Amino acid sequence: MSTPSVLGTWRRFSGSWPGRLLVSAAVWLRAPYFLTAAPVIRRLEPGRSEVSLRNWWLVHNHLGTVHAIASCNLAEYAMGVLAEATVPSTHRWIPRGMSVQYLAKAETDLHAVATFPTPPAFADEREDVDADVVITDAQGREVVRATITLRISPRPARASVAA
Repeated sequence: MSTPSVLGTWRRFSGSWPGRLLVSAAVWLRAPYFLTAAPVIRRLEPGRSEVSLRNWWLVHNHLGTVHAIASCNLAEYAMGVLAEATVPSTHRWIPRGMSVQYLAKAETDLHAVATFPTPPAFADEREDVDADVVITDAQGREVVRATITLRISPRPARASVAA
């Protein structure tokens, strides 16, 4: 029995605010580290994800702005749902590295857009692919830019169980 895909679940439930929250929360449960940041998926399709983060006290730094690591969490969450929506079930992915530029103080709710500038090939050999994540504030000003390198490889064949 296979688990439902994030994209399939998104397509089924994204028509309402409670549905979008339900899908976002399902991802939090799968990766509980995201619970404090509580990012919410706004749009999801193969090759693109849009995710938001509320500016609330659990993501603040000592200045009262969104903490740099909360911004990294938002970037990683956006990349993760992008990868889940894009990478076929024949392949798997894992983050290999992340570079981040903090461009301005994040003083409002944030919006992240993750894309693959060069689409993955999903070949028979493993490949490293970059996902670009642009994070903007409520005024549309870019506050963080991240590039996350993913290793995408074919899933190993599963051994069949004799009946």
